[in-house]
Amino acid sequence: MSPSIEIQLIAVVVAVSCALPGVFLVLRRMAMMSDAISHAILPGIVIAFFLTGDLSSPLLIIGAASAGVLTVAFVELLRSTDLLKEDAAIGIVFPALFSVGVILIARYAGDVHLDIDAVLLGELAFAPFDRMVIGGLDVGPRSLWVMMAILILNVAFIWVFYKELKLSTFDSALAASLGFAPLMLEYALMGMVSITAVGAFDAVGSILVVALMVAPPAAAYLLTDDLKRMIILSAVGGLGSAVSGYWLAHVLDASIAGSMATMSGVLFVLVLIFAPVRGLLPQARLRAKQQETFARDMLLIHLYHHEGLPEAEEECTEEHLQDHLQWKPDFAATAIRVAGKAGHILVDDGLMSLTESGRDQARHALVHL
Repeated sequence: MSPSIEIQLIAVVVAVSCALPGVFLVLRRMAMMSDAISHAILPGIVIAFFLTGDLSSPLLIIGAASAGVLTVAFVELLRSTDLLKEDAAIGIVFPALFSVGVILIARYAGDVHLDIDAVLLGELAFAPFDRMVIGGLDVGPRSLWVMMAILILNVAFIWVFYKELKLSTFDSALAASLGFAPLMLEYALMGMVSITAVGAFDAVGSILVVALMVAPPAAAYLLTDDLKRMIILSAVGGLGSAVSGYWLAHVLDASIAGSMATMSGVLFVLVLIFAPVRGLLPQARLRAKQQETFARDMLLIHLYHHEGLPEAEEECTEEHLQDHLQWKPDFAATAIRVAGKAGHILVDDGLMSLTESGRDQARHALVHL
């Protein structure tokens, strides 16, 4: 298998692995918890490394998961005092834990070189050089197998606890009253986020894990109200960001992980603008349509109230709408145009009159005011 294919496979597995738990972070309004955990797991990794002396030891993942759960516990403890909101608690806990990790490295591992660019941004281009060999057989990049295991773990976790996660995400009080343990589910979820984050460190770095956990689920959230569809769309968005990010990096000769995060941002912006229901463009069209409907109904009601009265000729002109009703010229012109196009009014020498359908619409609008 060529290095190009291996890099893209690793990118896809990493992106999908990050997107799955990210769905529940976005829905629980805990998106920035992924940022907190991606930093706060450092002391767990460092302590596990001191115990094993091996950077490839699976105990590092266990240490990271423990630190992630500890982060959530500390945040929850501070929030439960009602003296701090969750964002403030996160802002206190994760810098503190991250600082502990930095101090441990500086004090006891001063001779270890830390490549800050690699930690923050990762370098997928080097991933194929770290091979996994079993019984003398090269089975592929180590990071690919690690992230595939984490992806399977994430899928299994969501599959097994889907109902519980869904209930505790949308109504934690109801979940608690039914005998579930929403706080324990939250700890388990954050443990999965921690495992995913540390597994993705080598590939995309700590900061870019946040982009991959938040952007695809946030885009999916704008596209659907169905949780299952949101999970699938998040995975598809992560896959698309990974592949398009790789080829963007190939064209620009830039960081692959950085390009992946960039494309995840581009994906979100496109969905934000063009999403069928919640997108900015459809929303703008909907507001314009509502404004046109309102203008039409107000015009029809005005004409209906003055129909047959002696002052009708004066009241039923566009100039009257602007002078006496204080309608802006654009608003008055829109009302006349929409009502005329619908066949609700006739305009003869500047004088407007209702058609039969216009009278029916005016009566309908009055009933629903």
